[in-house]
Amino acid sequence: MSIASDRGYAKGRAKRAEIIDRATALFGEVGYRGSSLREIAARCGISHPGLLHHFPTKEALLIAVLEHRDEQDAERFLAPDASGLDRLRRIVALAAHNETRRGIVELYCVLSAEATAQDHPAHGFFVERYRRTLTAMRDAYGDAGQEGVLLDGVAPEDAARELVALMDGLQLQWLLDGGSTPMAALVRQRVQAHLTVPI
Repeated sequence: MSIASDRGYAKGRAKRAEIIDRATALFGEVGYRGSSLREIAARCGISHPGLLHHFPTKEALLIAVLEHRDEQDAERFLAPDASGLDRLRRIVALAAHNETRRGIVELYCVLSAEATAQDHPAHGFFVERYRRTLTAMRDAYGDAGQEGVLLDGVAPEDAARELVALMDGLQLQWLLDGGSTPMAALVRQRVQAHLTVPI
């Protein structure tokens, strides 16, 4: 590949990243259904056909936005090679991080509710995301049990489902009450109740 091609590729990747960032912001403001590719293109300073060069459909852009956020969170918080206890600590840290990004939390609350409809373009994404999330949390609890720090009687599968439900419910309350619900503190309290050591 030539230097010019390398530059073109890097420029294309940068524009794609900008489109994802602008789309994330707009989806957070007006929801997926209330947004348009033309508005996103305008915010990026490109034409509608220019945006379609990177994302041929609105659905493709939505999935890219969702995947990008999850990739960032996974890199920062999930660390599959960490101990079960450390992964549970990172889940609490993720709840704290979410308190700093209302737009993203709102986007996920809106889209996850919309995506319960089987014909929604993100339905498959959210089905798979919940499967992965539950598996990751179950494995973290299971490993914590193997490490001897999980309370007797705590079933990893049940604890994982409970924690996912708690986090989702707290996010909704936090959005509705203007951010006064202490999400991270309540997640920490629940995880701590499952453990024999300080989190």
